[in-house]
Amino acid sequence: MSLADYLAKKYLTADGPAEKKKSKKRKRKEAEASGGLVIADDDATDWNSGPQTNDDDEAPMNVAGTSAEFRKKKTSGWKTVGSSAPTNADQAAADAIIASAAAENRASGAADDEAPTVADNQDGPVMDSGAAAGLQTASQVAAALEKRQREERKHMEAAMREAGAAAGETIYRDASGRIINVAMKRAEARRAANEAEAKKRQEEEEAKGDVQRAEKEARRQALAEAKYMPFARTADDKEINEEMKEVERWNDPAMQFLTTKKEKKSRTGKPLYKGAFEPNRYGIRPGHRWDGVDRSNGFEREWFKSRNARANRRDLEYAWQMDE
Repeated sequence: MSLADYLAKKYLTADGPAEKKKSKKRKRKEAEASGGLVIADDDATDWNSGPQTNDDDEAPMNVAGTSAEFRKKKTSGWKTVGSSAPTNADQAAADAIIASAAAENRASGAADDEAPTVADNQDGPVMDSGAAAGLQTASQVAAALEKRQREERKHMEAAMREAGAAAGETIYRDASGRIINVAMKRAEARRAANEAEAKKRQEEEEAKGDVQRAEKEARRQALAEAKYMPFARTADDKEINEEMKEVERWNDPAMQFLTTKKEKKSRTGKPLYKGAFEPNRYGIRPGHRWDGVDRSNGFEREWFKSRNARANRRDLEYAWQMDE
């Protein structure tokens, strides 16, 4: 087969050039009669003139309707989503409200923070002074230092409030630098002073004798009974007469005529010593079991002797002055 025959068989049609002379109007009518717009791939290798039914993405796609019908349609197929576009008056009012809100925000921001703002350099390193490392201007370094000082001052005020020093009290620290709670230390000192005072009172109470304890109890009982005493006490008062009868006087001449004598007892209820004894500074009698032997160092005897000597010298001096 020659080359001319092969080309005529593969690429030429039976109608020849007459087929190409079809007008555009005729083509449009044929497309309308077909019932749809066919989009075919120019590179199709098969000779089937009908539409492809395979699932390939590159297959021809049928579109319902024709382009002529779409152009002849008077109503638009687009749908409006949302509200309608604002008019010129509404747009101007909205722009005015937005501008006033922006001005108010700028004014409030300037009033809240009058200090210079420094952009935090989170990526780059920061020095101990608070300034960012690297080449900077003098204003940037000063602003960074001022911000660091404000933060330190804020932390210090918070720590002082937590430690109870907001009222201007002096902060005391121990040797390690820790803050001492003054209120707690005062409470501990007050508690220690109360414990020391209670211990001292207990020691003084234990050092007292039985007679002192009995006298204290008698005074307490007398004060308790004084609430019920009458305001005026006459000579016929029974209680005061009994108290006066119980008093013993050494120069009472009628004492020997008493038929019944009460046994002498101490204030603690124990019997008294009936023999002779040397006096002492406190007037305390010896116990009823004492055997009469003086086992002291003689201090009481010397004390009375010195006291009597001073009294005699005072009397003699007075007598000599009167003689002159």
